[in-house]
Amino acid sequence: MFPGIIGKKIGMTQLFQESGEAVAVTAIQAGPAVVTHVKSRDRDGYDAVQVGLVENQVKQSQLSSPEKGHLRGLENIRYLREFRADDTSSTKRGDKVDVGFLKQGDLVNVVGLSKGRGFAGVVKRHHFSGGPKTHGQTDSHRAPGSIGATTFPGRVLKGKRMAGHMGNRRVTARKLKVVQADPEHSLLLVRGAVPGANGGLLLIEKVG
Repeated sequence: MFPGIIGKKIGMTQLFQESGEAVAVTAIQAGPAVVTHVKSRDRDGYDAVQVGLVENQVKQSQLSSPEKGHLRGLENIRYLREFRADDTSSTKRGDKVDVGFLKQGDLVNVVGLSKGRGFAGVVKRHHFSGGPKTHGQTDSHRAPGSIGATTFPGRVLKGKRMAGHMGNRRVTARKLKVVQADPEHSLLLVRGAVPGANGGLLLIEKVG
């Protein structure tokens, strides 16, 4: 059994359960993938499986020379990700990976890159309420206010919530329930939202 698989976010939709409840789900193109490298505790210090996402129309010019050598004999692979595993004795290079190791009701952690928002102010980035809207206030409606102390310590402390780059960070959505897994079409439906924009790369790791 594989610890995880690589996929791409398709988008969100909803499914109606037998009870009539509408459930928001995220559709993920999970795989097909192939094992590109197997690490063992004796040789590498830990057990892990490196998986490559199989994509059509991958140009050789998109790969570096080391990647071409590493992927020799394996076609249409561009993205590589590593998953820790408890036992890799039954796994070998070239093994196919699909969503068949997941079933309805399983829990998964989904890792992705959040949407980049660029440079954002404190109201958008940290949900500050802003300044007063009345009594002569004209130019500080979305200002952060005072950022320093008095005589001591006389500086802005580290970690102060201020304006800056927002988003474009690695985010993990934990313990999402699998609603449907379709290995034939490489389709995975999980309940709730996952990080990133449509088409973004995702890591799906089985919990437990």
